[in-house]
Amino acid sequence: MNKELILKRLAVIEGHLKGVKKMVEQDAYCIDVIHQIYAIQAALNRVSTIILDDHLNSCVISAVRGEKPEERERVLKEIANLFEKISKP
Repeated sequence: MNKELILKRLAVIEGHLKGVKKMVEQDAYCIDVIHQIYAIQAALNRVSTIILDDHLNSCVISAVRGEKPEERERVLKEIANLFEKISKP
C-alpha cells in the first residue's frame, strides 16, 4: 500500500473538511458549502479507489493464485460484499 500517498491525500481532505466547517460557522452561501462537500466526497472516493486497487493487486491476487480454496472464496466474498454495500442507496 502506498501509505505516504494515502496519508497525504487524507491530510488534504482533512484540511478541506476544516474549511467547510469554517464556512458553515461563517454562514457561507449554502451552494458553495455543498460544492465543497462534493469535492471532499470525490477525494474520499479517490482514496478508496487507491486502497481497493492496491488490495486487488496484492491480497486478492495472492489468494486467487494460492493453494487454499477457502482463502480464494473469502477474498472474493469480501469484494462482493463491498460492492453490495456501496451499491445501496
